[in-house]
Amino acid sequence: MNLPVDNNIPVQLLAACFNNTSATYKYYWFLSILQEVEQEKNEIPKKNLFARMIANAWYTVNYFHVSFGKQDLIQDAVKFIHQLESISIDEKQNIVYEKLAASKNPATEKQLRHFNNNVPHWFLSPWFPSMNKTDVYNASKNFSENCLYALYDNEVVISPSWQPYLTANAKVLKDFCYWNLALFLQAKNPSVPDIPNKLIKPAVRNSLSRQRKLFWDLVLKELGSVDCIYTGKQLSIGNYAVEHFIPYSFVSHDLIWNLIPADKAFNSMKSDKLPPLDKYFNSFFNLQQTAIEIVKRKTPSNHYLEEYLTIFPDLETHFSKERFKESMQPLITIAANNGFEFLV
Repeated sequence: MNLPVDNNIPVQLLAACFNNTSATYKYYWFLSILQEVEQEKNEIPKKNLFARMIANAWYTVNYFHVSFGKQDLIQDAVKFIHQLESISIDEKQNIVYEKLAASKNPATEKQLRHFNNNVPHWFLSPWFPSMNKTDVYNASKNFSENCLYALYDNEVVISPSWQPYLTANAKVLKDFCYWNLALFLQAKNPSVPDIPNKLIKPAVRNSLSRQRKLFWDLVLKELGSVDCIYTGKQLSIGNYAVEHFIPYSFVSHDLIWNLIPADKAFNSMKSDKLPPLDKYFNSFFNLQQTAIEIVKRKTPSNHYLEEYLTIFPDLETHFSKERFKESMQPLITIAANNGFEFLV
């Protein structure tokens, strides 16, 4: 993906900012600058930018547990500030930003200010490749080399040459940044599914009403009731939740092979906990197997049956407990390694 061309500014140097990147700082720093520019600002307090960096990473770290790598301190800062400020893990990005930008907590301000040590001047290294921090600050104040912004102790000032370009191309530039960020994080998390959709909190989670109505209600209508695999409580039509066996916050999808009926109260309590397979898998598999048999008989062309084909290409002839568990076990292991906790 290439940046929009402009013959009046050195766009190639902006693109070079993302070469040989070993942490996420530059991605989140540039995203934060673009968000401020979209607010028609050109003199931007550094604290606002550092607060946006944390807010932009908030959901990816706290909800999806994506690893940023051992060298990356944004992840540590997000976790620390989450405890310090008592902000919920799924808070809206703008609310997280506003709370952090306004925070007077010395510990929070210290966490934010830490990124001032290197990020603002390192980002300008393509313009000033051989200069130290002090020299970069001094040169930037005159917009030497047509650099992106001028650096001061407590703020950055966007170059008048760059402001129109950033404003006109903000969406494309953010897409470029997210694309590079997704590639970076996927390399750090090679077995974690759907990294691109874990960078931004979705506006609204998809409803599972169709899976309930077109799949699981058919099963419960046929059987009269089923037992919750977690609590043993009897579940009937209209009195159950559709639950992700492996948490949505890890798999990031609503495929039917990972969905089962569950006790509503338990579903709320389970949240993003992982089910120990030695305790729950047999019951999960038996319910899934029964459901497939009923739905195939009742509605043979039910499109939700097709979702099993990602695990069982030969669903018609070979739906086995062993293969299902072999598909589930690596997902559970990877999720646990990324910080998801088990049900107790």
